[in-house]
Amino acid sequence: MSTILHSQESAEKDRPDVLAHVAGNMRALRTAAGWSQDMLATRAGVSRRMIAGIESGEANVSLSTLDRLAMALGVSFSQMVRPPEMGDNSRINSLAWRGAGADSRATLLGTAPATREAELWRWSLGPGERYPAEADAANWQEMLYVMQGVLHVERDDGENRVAAGDFLIFTSDRPYAFVNRSDEPVHFVRNVVF
Repeated sequence: MSTILHSQESAEKDRPDVLAHVAGNMRALRTAAGWSQDMLATRAGVSRRMIAGIESGEANVSLSTLDRLAMALGVSFSQMVRPPEMGDNSRINSLAWRGAGADSRATLLGTAPATREAELWRWSLGPGERYPAEADAANWQEMLYVMQGVLHVERDDGENRVAAGDFLIFTSDRPYAFVNRSDEPVHFVRNVVF
């Protein structure tokens, strides 16, 4: 499953601050709403144990679970992962996912207003890495631009091969996966618009 890097999965120097941001931001948002952990768990469709684990910084949480929690709290994904002192989302620059290989990572660079918000990401997938994504809400769009390598995007209606210098735009309301089938890292830019 695709997850934010867990604090115990890497050396302390590589630990992303996003885990601390998520813990503090979620606790503050939940408290401001006057909700218990049980209430948030029910509204987001996740377990109370998961809520407690996220708020303590011990949970291995998926990006899609963070999306569900943000929606339940009535905030954007970026408000969950950004540093709490940051008032402007235009430059977040937070490592939000790391795969099994050192070359596989996703960094949320920033966001801009859209119907809700548009997210700008820098991604890389190491050789053989696969990132499975759950379906997003209706009307969400993915915009990908490959800078290096070849990215394969698996969807239920087929697979797209996107080589360096090419792009792909698709609706992400069904599960999909990013796959690197080569021996070299794939580097791409990802915009999520909703």
